[in-house]
Amino acid sequence: MGTITAEKTATTLNKKEFIKLACKLAFPIMIQNLISTLVNVADTTMLGNVSQTAMSASSLANQFTFVLFCFFFGMATGTSVLCGQYYGKGDMKTAEKITGLALRMSIVISLISFVISFFFAGPVMKMFSSSPDTIEAGVTYLKVISFSYLFMGISQVYMSSLRSIGKVVIPSVTYVVSLAVNVFFNATFIFGLFGLPKLGVTGVALGTVIARVVEVVICFVYSIWFSELKIRVKYLFANVGVLLNDFMKLSVPAVANDLIWGLASSVFAIILGHIGDDMVAANAVAVMVVNIGAIACRGFANATTIIVSQELGQNNIENAKIYGKRMLHITIVVSLIGCGIIMAIRPFMMMYYSDKMTETAVSYLGSLMIMTTWRLVGEGINTCLICGCFRGGGDAKFGMIMDAVFMWLVAIPLMAGAAYLLKLPPVIVYLVMTLDEYYKMPVVINHFRKNKWMKNITRDFEE
Repeated sequence: MGTITAEKTATTLNKKEFIKLACKLAFPIMIQNLISTLVNVADTTMLGNVSQTAMSASSLANQFTFVLFCFFFGMATGTSVLCGQYYGKGDMKTAEKITGLALRMSIVISLISFVISFFFAGPVMKMFSSSPDTIEAGVTYLKVISFSYLFMGISQVYMSSLRSIGKVVIPSVTYVVSLAVNVFFNATFIFGLFGLPKLGVTGVALGTVIARVVEVVICFVYSIWFSELKIRVKYLFANVGVLLNDFMKLSVPAVANDLIWGLASSVFAIILGHIGDDMVAANAVAVMVVNIGAIACRGFANATTIIVSQELGQNNIENAKIYGKRMLHITIVVSLIGCGIIMAIRPFMMMYYSDKMTETAVSYLGSLMIMTTWRLVGEGINTCLICGCFRGGGDAKFGMIMDAVFMWLVAIPLMAGAAYLLKLPPVIVYLVMTLDEYYKMPVVINHFRKNKWMKNITRDFEE
């Protein structure tokens, strides 16, 4: 593998130039994140007009999809870091091999997930809820949404590869089209437009499947006609040798990290689900809102991965160190702005759902939205460091250890104890959950300051 030196050999951008670069990379990613969030907003809003049960069923069923998304995101992160470092080194052939390897794995994972969600939808839903009506609606939703998994894996991996080489606009354009398709078909199938039957929660799932298919079509068209980083069939089945070891060393901890985090989030949802449908409905809306506030944080975290990985691929260790600190400062600022956005829209959200949810659920929603603000700041800092700096520097294992220890041995036991042993009020249980990011933050910041996370993981390949 490439070695890294402490010698500063490249020009360091001044703060003004760096902010321009960071924004150039982050803004298209933020648009993509906004679009993904708007899809969920559209789903939740339209289902709110169907029934509270439909909204709760969709929210809980999507926990399985969320776990799968975490799997893809972790694998895409490994792909992005390796592609970014090889792109920084100028080796596009190896970047294409990595993309092909990741696509092969995503297809296998998608097929396994489809079998579980389609043929075992009942047992899956029973893990998240004890309400017969919610389970029944969730099973219907999950069986349809399972067809989107194969397409979701392909688009996630390829779009991450494109972002890693600085092609951040085409993923955003793809998701704009996907949003339009999703909202159009959601409305069509939910409300029975154009003479079609009203499908309710099934319509949301069907609209999502169609949108995912459109994403993959765009990926292949772009790869064939425009991209310098292409999807090549020969690399889907090629023996990539030592690249597989490098990919697994980076991706397995990243996948494990995101699965650990995703499964823990699902356990949080299970605990809330067994508290009652009012809390589930309120949490569905609160999650939707906090995702809006987190858009900028996650955009800059992804930009951090790109910047750090490319600098380390060129052995610019000092630049990577300086840029990592700058991205952390930017993330803190934008997370505080996100908190302001959440508080600004809070009264409007409560007013909108006042006649769509029970009085108790609306009351919960008001408290939950306040509590999501401090969780957003903690998530922003940890995401920038763990998913941005550490993964961009080839150190994905640290984040895995952090979430395994602090989420499963600290956060989940505390929340379960608050709910089941102490039987505290639902809002207090939620409060305990929102502190999960702060348990690990001191250790994460200390690891960042030690600078041991910076690694050049590229190799020299002979043509």
